Amino acid sequence: MNMKNLTYFEKRDLKNMERIGEYLQKLPEYCYDYFTGIELNTSSLTRLNYAMDISIFYEYLSKYVFKKDIKNITLEDLDSLEARNIESFLSYLSFYQIDDKVYKNNEKGKARKLASVRSFFKYLFNHDMIYRNVVSKVPTPKLHSKEIIRLESDEVERMLDAVQMPTTFTERQKNYNKNTKVRDNAIVTLFLGTGIRVSELVGLNVEDIDFSQNAFKVTRKGGNQVILYYPNEVKYALQEWLEIRKTLPIDENEKALFISLQNRRICTRAVENLVKKFARESTPLKKISPHKLRSTFGTNLYRETKDIYIVADVLGHKDVNTTKKHYAAIDDDIRKNAAKKVKITNSLYE
Repeated sequence: MNMKNLTYFEKRDLKNMERIGEYLQKLPEYCYDYFTGIELNTSSLTRLNYAMDISIFYEYLSKYVFKKDIKNITLEDLDSLEARNIESFLSYLSFYQIDDKVYKNNEKGKARKLASVRSFFKYLFNHDMIYRNVVSKVPTPKLHSKEIIRLESDEVERMLDAVQMPTTFTERQKNYNKNTKVRDNAIVTLFLGTGIRVSELVGLNVEDIDFSQNAFKVTRKGGNQVILYYPNEVKYALQEWLEIRKTLPIDENEKALFISLQNRRICTRAVENLVKKFARESTPLKKISPHKLRSTFGTNLYRETKDIYIVADVLGHKDVNTTKKHYAAIDDDIRKNAAKKVKITNSLYE
């Protein structure tokens, strides 16, 4: 297999499958059946997350329940587990140590790992590999709703200004920014103007852009490709970046729209870091990530359309309930406006 002929997403899947294989080598052999069984209905990233979570579960079983090597934990052992063992596992996840490194989980992290273990036990039970599905008896940890963090219109302007003329950067950072500000402006503008995911942005190729239609082709979760459209602000930012890109010594086989200073496809971590860097410059009290820029777009789109289904379609959400998270902050705006309309007296404090 020639790696150069693979797309970004095919390379990512291949890397994920290699990592899944590394986890499976440490797990009992019957775990292979589970990962083979779910392959057709899950993405490689989902299976990798399952592999990581299930490995943590087996680490716990090995140390605190069965006191034996992970490879020697049998299906009969799993059948002997009680609900209290699963509840103890959730408690263990608050703080645990693997290979001298300490990890911690809040209720969201615990819920995800329980969901992974629940999927695993459900498969084993449905395929008559175990006789009891004890995990089904344990409820999911209650998730507390968090404040929706997004940028207001003035904060969006300040962030874009920060890309062009940062004021708090060191001289070294400013020199670095001179070489990347056109690219970074295109990245931030694309997030704010389309709401795409960071993985979708990183996976874009030059050939995916159609300036005549103000459109681009994006690969969604699960590998589906859709056409999205962007406003003129995004168009101008992308055109400016592509003019710069043409002058760079890039390998002819490199099709990535956004590249690093090493003239290779930019990585997800680098995009996350640059967004956080400019967010600290413009909105130091808010922790802004690419996903928060996606929330900003979703909220703005809902304000303009008042149509939850349009927002869900553009963001690529299969479940409308997921979309609500991106415009739930609108309810807070409504409450603020309502409070302003209530008067206790006609004269005092006017």
